Amino acid sequence: MKFTTKKMVTAALIAALYTILTPPLPFSFGPVQFRLAEALTVLPAILPASIPGLFVGCLLANILGGFGPIDIIFGSLATLLAAISTYLLRKERWLYPLPPVLFNGLIVGSYVYLLYDKTYPLVLTMLFIGISEFVLSYGLGLPLISLLKRNAAIRKNLGIDE
Repeated sequence: MKFTTKKMVTAALIAALYTILTPPLPFSFGPVQFRLAEALTVLPAILPASIPGLFVGCLLANILGGFGPIDIIFGSLATLLAAISTYLLRKERWLYPLPPVLFNGLIVGSYVYLLYDKTYPLVLTMLFIGISEFVLSYGLGLPLISLLKRNAAIRKNLGIDE
């Protein structure tokens, strides 16, 4: 992917959206979390420039969230792996949200349990984070994709893949 100024601006916009949609509140971090920004994690399927945007946005949100260096590093890497995997699954619409669900459930769920909060057993912590991701990425992310693809002006201005 050639990184043009337009794609850089798009990535920055996605990073800003992710960051502001993840307020530093308890429900955005911890063993039971609900980050509205996770609805954006399906965007790499139609908007490859969102891959670095999601990574940077997650990195900034995790820095602002104050959950610690492990979350900053591994949470952001989980988002990056999910974004790349979502891009690779771009021909399978119903699979777009699967990488964010799996990577966040497994990676984030594991370190949240092991390093920060053992309120729930490991499997439940992973499951809670995975369910949240599932609800947001399938419930809001896929409809967002449909909305973006239906709007010709948005498709043109963002350079959305058909």
